Amino acid sequence: MPELALPAGLAARPLTPDDMAAAADLLAAAELVDDTGEHMSAEELAGWWVNDLVDLPRDSRLVRTADGEVVAVAVVDAPPTFRDAFTVHLEGCVHPGWRGRGIGRALLAWQLERGAQVHAERHPEAPARLTVSVFSSMPTAEALVRRAGLTPRRWFSHMSRALTGLPAPPAVPGVRLVPFTFDRDDEVRRAHNAAFADHYGSSERDAASWQVLFTGQHTFRADVSVLALEDDAVVGYTLAYVSEAGFQATGERETYLGQIGVLPRARGRGLAKATIAEALRLAAEHDCSVAALQVDSENGSGAVGLYEGLGFATQRTQVSWVRELPPSS
Repeated sequence: MPELALPAGLAARPLTPDDMAAAADLLAAAELVDDTGEHMSAEELAGWWVNDLVDLPRDSRLVRTADGEVVAVAVVDAPPTFRDAFTVHLEGCVHPGWRGRGIGRALLAWQLERGAQVHAERHPEAPARLTVSVFSSMPTAEALVRRAGLTPRRWFSHMSRALTGLPAPPAVPGVRLVPFTFDRDDEVRRAHNAAFADHYGSSERDAASWQVLFTGQHTFRADVSVLALEDDAVVGYTLAYVSEAGFQATGERETYLGQIGVLPRARGRGLAKATIAEALRLAAEHDCSVAALQVDSENGSGAVGLYEGLGFATQRTQVSWVRELPPSS
């Protein structure tokens, strides 16, 4: 295992499920400075980090002072499925009051070394992509990843709109819009795999990772998610998430449209617009006041124009910084 070189007086150990509340407090303190728009409860963090996809003893670190104050966390997260490259996500945060002391630099060095090990251990036959996501509102984090030799690869726009003056869902001949139900969960998974087969960074999600990352999440809301059915088969979908932690932090209940897709054979008929508009309507009926989503700025399907036409506007930009690794075997 790689060493973690920390400033004097600090020590690190792996995260445990009992640390999620302390980690959530750390992220809340950082959000006051970083302005990412993200708010995570302990339960939501557990959904991301306490599961079969993350080996906490080997792939996480929590940094504390001698008296137990939590000052930083770092996680190396590598979903098992991939297409063009095995993607290893490097997630971390240093408390604002402890920045500028080399903690972030030490954690990132540990993550990069551990990420390379994960690649060698799990998929040495494939190229790998070590990835750090940095919002444009975080200049010190950008400087950190740049100094470490990572390069900016992709830009993502975080867009939102108020749930007032909503467009009516357009009718699509032969298609019914219905709320998500779990008896169709695996059908939606397979539709998602087909819809995103050619998208940058996408993966062929197996049943386990689909549950962990999407519909098994603490924040997933079936009642404000929408399916488009044709001949009783899923041809399009919009999956929505509502974070009560976000509501507690901002006073606004937000529906986040996390996955939006249409089967290739059903494109060009307005299905994405229809499912999104219906999801917005359902969210407004369920006490949400704002909707948000993320889009790859290089998305070639016209998604940015679609979302702008539905009243969404960019609020933040997030950059994916990467280190490419060749196959090691």
